Amino acid sequence: MTHTFSVWLVLITAFIAANLPFVNERWLAVLPRRAPHKTLWMRVAELVLLYLLVGALGLALEQRAGQIAPQGWEFYATTGALFLTLAFPGFVYRYLYRRRG
Repeated sequence: MTHTFSVWLVLITAFIAANLPFVNERWLAVLPRRAPHKTLWMRVAELVLLYLLVGALGLALEQRAGQIAPQGWEFYATTGALFLTLAFPGFVYRYLYRRRG
């Protein structure tokens, strides 16, 4: 697996994972829920968990490619902001898009 493919894999996975809490009513798109709808806070908690899972995927791919570079708080602030930016289409679909009828 090349470095370019690894980068694209993490970016596409992050886009899908960031929008997943907003496009379905299941926990992590797998586990059914008892209540009919998830609240915003449930979606945010799921978003944080998916951020950590995508980060683990990125860490595993970096480990496989070679030595892991040290990361400070700036790295996590930047990737967190990127993850929230990638979640914007799902948020708009769930909360801002008005359905007619």
